[in-house]
Formats: sequence, structure tokens, C-alpha cells
Amino acid sequence: MELQNKRVFFLGDSITEGVGASSEETCYVSVFAKTTGADVKNYGISGTRIAKQRKKSANPQFDRDFLSRVDEMDSDADIIVVFGGTNDFGHGDSTVGDFESQDEYTFYGALHSLCQKLIKKYPNSEIVFLTPLHRLGEDAEINEIGIPNERPLSGYVDAIKEVAGYYGLPVLDLFHMSGIQPNVEIIREKFMPDGLHPSDAGAEKLAKRIRAFLLSL
Repeated sequence: MELQNKRVFFLGDSITEGVGASSEETCYVSVFAKTTGADVKNYGISGTRIAKQRKKSANPQFDRDFLSRVDEMDSDADIIVVFGGTNDFGHGDSTVGDFESQDEYTFYGALHSLCQKLIKKYPNSEIVFLTPLHRLGEDAEINEIGIPNERPLSGYVDAIKEVAGYYGLPVLDLFHMSGIQPNVEIIREKFMPDGLHPSDAGAEKLAKRIRAFLLSL
């Protein structure tokens, strides 16, 4: 797929917004734009999740879930890149559910609704999903707000691949292919110092992976 001058929208959380990078120009979305010539729009908002929450968060911004934000996005995208799930695992209160779920207060149900909304709004666009990156505490049994995790982060990765695959939407499995694993000290220091958000070097690596993936489609 040619990327020069294509309109590429990124729907995501703090990693997409650019937390961890030293400036807006060094976040992965900006690096992607620079290296491809694409016309990008960054719809990343820190703390947000894919699924709807059963209780209000301490920070109201966190409850601006991906589903509700699709309606706020411009309609002239050539490519939509969806990158989330780590906050659903990290501090969400929705249950995981199962593949049959259509409940937007479950992770599976929200994924189904998100795919359907995006396909309806962008029927002629390429819609792709990115799985969460590795993070510190990805096997934690209790999340940041004290709720037991039904699955490790890898379970959320599997759910994204399963639901997106059902709709025939391409998935870049960054969990297994990013080259970033903060449990390895030398990798954490260079690419993800806080164990969650890519540094400038991590953002560059991420942009490179996404560029190669989209070019292959």
C-alpha cells in the first residue's frame, strides 16, 4: 500500500498521544508521518480504553472510550490505525467477556462494536489494529484500581486478534513483533524507560514497524 499523501488516522491512548517521547515531533505518529509522507491525524488520548467502564474513573478523561470517540473523527481517512487495550488491562473495570459478547461493557463486546462502527463510517478505508506492546506487570493478577485481572495482557492481545480477524481486518501483533520487552533491562533503558511508554528510540522503532506493516498490505 502506498502511503505518500494518504490520510492516516491514529485512534489510541497515551502511547499514541505521545507520552514517553521527548516532544510531539518524536512520538511515533509524527515519526511515521515524517518517514512516509502521510497526512496524519492523532486521535490519541491518555488513559483511555476500548471498552466502556461500569464506574466513573477518578479522571473523567479516562472514560472517553474508543467507541465514543469514533463519532468525533473526521470522515476522510484512507487508513485508520487502532492501537489500544493496554489500559483495559491496566486500570479498566470492564470484564473480558467472550467472543460471542455484544456487551460494550466487556472487552470482546466493545471490540465487536468498535469494528462495526469503524466499518460503517469508513467502508472504503483500510482499517487495521495494533496489539498492545509488552509492559511491566503484564502478568499482574490485580490491576491498578484493585480489580482482579481475568487474563494477563496476552489474553487481551488474543482477543484483539480474534475479533479483528473475524471482520477480516489486518492486525500488527506488536506484542510479539515490536522488539520491545521492558522486562529485559537493556531494552527497557533504551526503548521504554517507564515500562509502558516508548521513548524516542522506542517511538522510532514503533513507527518503523507500522510503516513496514502498512506497506505490505
